[in-house]
Amino acid sequence: MVKIPVASAPVAATTEVAALLRPGALNLRTLPPLALYVHWPWCVRKCPYCDFNSHEPAGGIAAIPEADYLAALRADLEAALPLVWGRQVVSIFIGGGTPSLLSATGLERLLSDVRALLPLEADCEVTLEANPGTFEAAKFAAFRAAGVTRLSIGVQSFDDEQLARLGRIHDGAQASAAIEAAQRTFDEFNLDLMYGLPEQTLDAAQRDIERALSFGPPHLSLYQLTLEANTVFAKYPPRLPDEDTVAAIGDWIEARTAGAGYGHYEVSAYARAGHRCRHNLNYWQFGDYLGIGAGAHGKLSFPHRIVRQVRFKQPASYLENAARGRFVAESVEVKRADLPFEFMLNALRLNDGFPVGLFVERTG
Repeated sequence: MVKIPVASAPVAATTEVAALLRPGALNLRTLPPLALYVHWPWCVRKCPYCDFNSHEPAGGIAAIPEADYLAALRADLEAALPLVWGRQVVSIFIGGGTPSLLSATGLERLLSDVRALLPLEADCEVTLEANPGTFEAAKFAAFRAAGVTRLSIGVQSFDDEQLARLGRIHDGAQASAAIEAAQRTFDEFNLDLMYGLPEQTLDAAQRDIERALSFGPPHLSLYQLTLEANTVFAKYPPRLPDEDTVAAIGDWIEARTAGAGYGHYEVSAYARAGHRCRHNLNYWQFGDYLGIGAGAHGKLSFPHRIVRQVRFKQPASYLENAARGRFVAESVEVKRADLPFEFMLNALRLNDGFPVGLFVERTG
């Protein structure tokens, strides 16, 4: 077991905060909303299209050092407290990897630690990503009891052939069972699906989306499959549908979701009224987010500057550095000249656009 030190506001942290509060190029009159992102870096099997920071544990899921990692997350959060002191958290997102691999007691410990260290808004949204291949009805209920308010289920497809091509560990029946359990347990849940899959036809894509809609999810995230660098699919590209087919699928999705009562509010996001994802909206509106865990990214605003941080990426490296009280691999102040581009890169994903005042407020 790795011993993770627990320290209260070390001198280095106090010095860092003083440096971040010194006069600078910006003049932010108010700080944006603050969210918390928690990264779980392990999965049962790495999917061939995935370029996220996810890793198959060498000894299988039984070898995941859950207790050590949870201790490191708490220490990571404690070390970051001086940077966000007094700010309320509007949302929490536990992503991965496959965070539904966490034990029920492990998730309860994580959220208990977060609540003990950070002030949360009364209606704080708490999202957990779940893989249908790790689904257990009792576990979903335990996650809800621990404080998760929203489940995001990585379905990707209901077609068993496609799921095999995508390297998923579940089949269509398991996906349906997980969704049915989510319906019984959560008021808020999201279904992730992809289209433009290998050799997918318009009819096949329609069957997938219709199946998803049949469950009446409050929120849908529909992504076109893209071949990302440093993935198995980039090295061995599958045969994807032609551009006309993908465009036809996209047009059909737009019409079908609108007809079913979903607002297309972001490039890949569709929601019934009152069910937009608050955590992701905060990203797209250039809000702040503290990222903890292996490879987690963060963006934090101060009156005179905006800083981006990245935690140590590899799980082993993250744990080794955590044992020495080190968590941040890189911390960079965003140049004033880069802020307009960074803001637009996020805000222009929103179909409603943004008020000009928000640009001034968030970029200074």
